Amino acid sequence: MFHTFSSNAQPVPLIAQPLRASVVSLVLAAALLQLAHPALGAAPGTPRSLRDAAAGLFTLGVGIGDRIPQRPADWPLLTDHFAAVTPENCLKPAHVQRAPGQYDFALADAFVDFAASRRLEVVGHCLVWAKDDRTPPWFFRDGTNQAGRELILERMKDHINAVVARYRGRIATWDVVNEALDDGTNYLRPSGWSAACGEEFMAHAFALAHAADPKAVLVYNDYNNELPAKREKQLRLLRSLLDRRAPVHAIGLQGHYELDRIPFRDLEDTLVAARNLGLKVIVSELDIDVVLRSDWWADHGARRQALSRHDPYRDGCPPEILRRQAEQYAQLFRLFRDHADVIARVSFWNLHDGESWLNDFPWHRTNHPLLFDRDRRPKPAFDAVLAVLQGHDTDRIQFQSDRPRNDAASPIPSSNTGPASRSAGLQSGLPSND
Repeated sequence: MFHTFSSNAQPVPLIAQPLRASVVSLVLAAALLQLAHPALGAAPGTPRSLRDAAAGLFTLGVGIGDRIPQRPADWPLLTDHFAAVTPENCLKPAHVQRAPGQYDFALADAFVDFAASRRLEVVGHCLVWAKDDRTPPWFFRDGTNQAGRELILERMKDHINAVVARYRGRIATWDVVNEALDDGTNYLRPSGWSAACGEEFMAHAFALAHAADPKAVLVYNDYNNELPAKREKQLRLLRSLLDRRAPVHAIGLQGHYELDRIPFRDLEDTLVAARNLGLKVIVSELDIDVVLRSDWWADHGARRQALSRHDPYRDGCPPEILRRQAEQYAQLFRLFRDHADVIARVSFWNLHDGESWLNDFPWHRTNHPLLFDRDRRPKPAFDAVLAVLQGHDTDRIQFQSDRPRNDAASPIPSSNTGPASRSAGLQSGLPSND
């Protein structure tokens, strides 16, 4: 399914010569006009489906709520534009097996059945979450004592065998290990997994998942792993797993970005590095935050009281913000298109702005991070992405260039949490004191 790429492959240049500002203004004015009048701007017979436009490049997917079978208002948008679905929570260990041997597959079964009825590919997320507050505590306990290596690996084996075998042939891709790398100076995130087994648990997890479903695509998934320091740890991990002959097929880049702070060059370097390893890349949880959450951690959290009341776009997102978001989504998808040989899938995280996790994390605010607004209408970013996928834009338009960022002061957390833990302020990917 995956082929090995030559280490001599040259990246496609990301930024070409810009056109005049007037041309850029016309492109985005047309996108804004299309928002008000969707029938305008499309040539007769031109598909308006993201899924169809991406065909031949990569799969287009979306992470959605577990209860999508009970939300028929979302079905047309979902099936018109996406080919793959990731359930937000119902396949995570804390939901599937809260107590030893007590499995709860009710939501997952309904989700997989729904997806099959609409010919949507399913992504299983996730088998092992290498973070203690996202793993049922009993995994690491042996009575009143800490469980040892053999017991933890045996429990992992039972869990993976039960879950993957149940959906063999029905779930196409598994995020086998999620968020094992440290955000600070350590190699691996401190956890019950790494304390007992080092990185060995990951090699075992991939081998077990492959044995349970040899046709499934197996992914290592993380956040901020396109940034240089964490990318180097990721490459170290992947080389080690491949040396152990672990069946790793793809790298998952969550892709939770912020407006004006997207690390385009780091992302391209990561795509090239994956190609050189012979691995595919999956952009697994894409969005562009417009009410920047990194401010929450700036200055050691000194601004949190003020930010907790900060809701600048509750009455709507300003056209200038929508324009910049459209530009930056276009540049991202131009990069994805130019590296389509290494990208297997791009998945957004949530279907439309009203369902985004970024409305509640790390504080409650009205956010606008996706391609569709709260009324499920396409935004200028939708038109920009569609134009790139259809090849109707020009590579010579230079949109937002990289801006310097202080990664230590601007952590970009993961979305991997359910509504209850979001409201409690628990979230994967917090700064190093998490």
